[in-house]
Amino acid sequence: MAEIYQALNSDPTDVAKLRRMAISEGGLLTDEIRCKVWPKLLSVNTDDLPPPPARKELREDSKDYQQVLLDVRRSLRRFPPGMPDDQREGLQEELIDIILHVLKRNPQLHYYQGYHDIVVTFLLVVGDRLATALVEKLSTHHLRDFMDPTMDNTKHILNYLMPIIDQVNPEVHDFMQSAEVGTIFALSWLITWFGHVLSDFRHVVRLYDFFLACHPLMPIYFAAVIVLHREQEVLDCECDMASVHHLLSQIPQDLPYESLVSKAGDLFVQFPPSELAKEAAQAAQAERTAASTFKDFELASVQQRPDTVLRQRFRERLRGEERLRGEERTKSTLTKPRTNRFVKLAVMGLTVALGAAALAVVKSALEWAPKFELQIFP
Repeated sequence: MAEIYQALNSDPTDVAKLRRMAISEGGLLTDEIRCKVWPKLLSVNTDDLPPPPARKELREDSKDYQQVLLDVRRSLRRFPPGMPDDQREGLQEELIDIILHVLKRNPQLHYYQGYHDIVVTFLLVVGDRLATALVEKLSTHHLRDFMDPTMDNTKHILNYLMPIIDQVNPEVHDFMQSAEVGTIFALSWLITWFGHVLSDFRHVVRLYDFFLACHPLMPIYFAAVIVLHREQEVLDCECDMASVHHLLSQIPQDLPYESLVSKAGDLFVQFPPSELAKEAAQAAQAERTAASTFKDFELASVQQRPDTVLRQRFRERLRGEERLRGEERTKSTLTKPRTNRFVKLAVMGLTVALGAAALAVVKSALEWAPKFELQIFP
């Protein structure tokens, strides 16, 4: 705590150190500190916050009001248990206002179901006025790809999941491919920054510390380490889509979060997005499944199981991917020994306690953060 305040009080503020502290064990420790540090991580000037919006006008003018209202009414579990009803209802009204205000000021953004799960986290930690400024900055940068008119970029981010798993544990990767499970199970994790699927608010804000301090793709690396952490459960599961999807879509609430944060940081350093981009793009090109359509992502977002049509389409994709893998294996035999992956893992094992890996993650975040113009997917 003393180190965090020292970084906050330095002139100028030591943002690089704040990022390291947000990543390191325990994160930012308290909500009081988060109120001070989160704006620094997002380069938000707390002396120039937007005025409260005119509620009536905001709601009358918004095409998204009815959908936002429905989603917020269903968000009871996101508020602290035991909170008086009148206090919770007041916060829900503020939550609606924040969402509509951001959308009105940024007409290029499109509301998606799950967005409110992110906004409510900021509201509960920093209050409505600061939350409005932070969420607006986050929506135009970290979350920008989720707020397009289509889900093409969201789908593309999900396509990084399997290449990460393949680099670390080919057996789990191949098992999941054989089960034809795809990546739909991780959709709600990604687009809500795990806010929708974790019941303990302490764990949610700990992850937000981590994600705010890192590259925008860090949530997909964290999704990968959750799957890898459950390696034995996955391999013991029946090798079919329904069984594996059901297993993975239910996140255990007792995960070793600090260990997983450390591992996600290490994986980002070992296998940065630039190295995985080709595989992710190939996955997108090879897809011939219902998972690649907006309609099926809608089904996933309301937690409906894939039906027999999805099964058939996944099988078609799997056959195409097997052909592609066969071609790639032939090429790699001639050009690149497969042992490279394990050499990398052995070397990086020396820095598994975050150390150098954290510094590299911070460096990546610093290279990205001041510009706020990164086009992840040109």
